[in-house]
Amino acid sequence: MFLALDKMKINFFKVGILIAILGIPTFIILFLNGFGSNHFYLKTYFPLTDSSGNVKMNGKDTLYHTIPDFKLINQDGVLVDKLAMEGKVCVVNFIFTRCGLTCPKMSAQMVRINEMFAKNDDVCLLSYTVDPSHDTPQILKQYASKFDAKSPKWQFLTGDKKAIYRLAIDGYKISVADAAQYDKKIQNLDEMFIHSEKLILIDKKGHIRGYYDGTDKTIVEDELMAEIKILLDNYKK
Repeated sequence: MFLALDKMKINFFKVGILIAILGIPTFIILFLNGFGSNHFYLKTYFPLTDSSGNVKMNGKDTLYHTIPDFKLINQDGVLVDKLAMEGKVCVVNFIFTRCGLTCPKMSAQMVRINEMFAKNDDVCLLSYTVDPSHDTPQILKQYASKFDAKSPKWQFLTGDKKAIYRLAIDGYKISVADAAQYDKKIQNLDEMFIHSEKLILIDKKGHIRGYYDGTDKTIVEDELMAEIKILLDNYKK
């Protein structure tokens, strides 16, 4: 009888251990869901440095490059400057309307972003033309209509060519060039205007937070769209 009781005690003890082992992970999951929160932080590009190469700081915070001011004209003929980006998470690209290869692919991905965040006023899209002599506001208006793009949510910008190229290179840190300036024999428009295929993610403070292949549907969906949501979520918290 005593032996049987000892066996019962051992069995109860084993059952208790098993319940504890199985219960701890469940408790942790419930705790995280109920009380904890997951935080994801995106990289911020291009910390500022002084003449000695040391990173500039504001107290304990690193100072980062911000997009400089600009004054350009959108598809509606309205003057647009950096204020259009203030307090918004923006997706930016560089295109031209006569492009037959990469630009339609990039614009198609911008359409998906526009549709995903159509009701969120904290998200904006900017498409700068690298062919401003041809891409007048009227031409951009026609191009924008193909993608159901309406300002101020999604603006197509044109203006002074030197200013746009300087903004691309010094502001957004991407490559852009008019190859015809160096080789007059170039006739193919897709070879004439050299520009990045990247979509650029800019946060509410004007910092660059990511570069994404604007022709790759999977990257746009799995990375860019997800990271826009992360930024927006971090601002809420």
